Amino acid sequence: MKKTALTLAALTLVLAQTAFADDPAATADRMLDPTRNTAAFKDPKAFEEWSRQMMNPATSMALAQKGMDPNTLLRMTAGMMNPATLQNYMQLTDPTVAMKWIAAGLNPNFYTALVGQGLNPANYLPWLTAPVSPQAINLGMQALNPAMYGNWMAAPMSPQAVNTMMAPMNPNLYMNWLGAGMNPQTYGSWGALAAPLAAPLTTPALTPSAASIPFDPNALMKMLSIPSAQPTTK
Repeated sequence: MKKTALTLAALTLVLAQTAFADDPAATADRMLDPTRNTAAFKDPKAFEEWSRQMMNPATSMALAQKGMDPNTLLRMTAGMMNPATLQNYMQLTDPTVAMKWIAAGLNPNFYTALVGQGLNPANYLPWLTAPVSPQAINLGMQALNPAMYGNWMAAPMSPQAVNTMMAPMNPNLYMNWLGAGMNPQTYGSWGALAAPLAAPLTTPALTPSAASIPFDPNALMKMLSIPSAQPTTK
């Protein structure tokens, strides 16, 4: 009995020091926010941290908890109509993002860290006790709570839902999307290619025909990691 008690105490200590060190609710909020949910896929280091957080069962339970809240659906719907969502996803086409992932694929520390997460027994211990954790019990009890279903029935008439449904009728929404689509920052370093040459026409090396070039070739050179390809400054 003493050995069993010591084992349970050690298990509890491991759970407290490893899996539950993060904020599962904050992770769930980022994953359910269309304006931020690709952050983990733009940087290999962020992906490694996201993968570690997903090994925590509390993150999955936090996602399930938010899935029972009708306000979560309304926030996601409103987020999909936010021009920041366009920027969030279009920046995945940034060639610098691809460069980061290529470099990570050539870095043994990156995939060693991911494999280490899968081979670490401490990451699986929380899943053994997750079904009897207070968070799991509260999640199950909430599914049996009639008030939750009452919230879903009343959600379409809530002010937040009405504002979300009226948003497509606002002309400013489409103007904001048009502005985001024409903003070079939306596309990361790709946007720099669309910026016209800003040098004055009085420069001897710049002719009127060159001023009509739709992109800056120097911006393309800066994205290359080859030293000889970098533009020279006079």
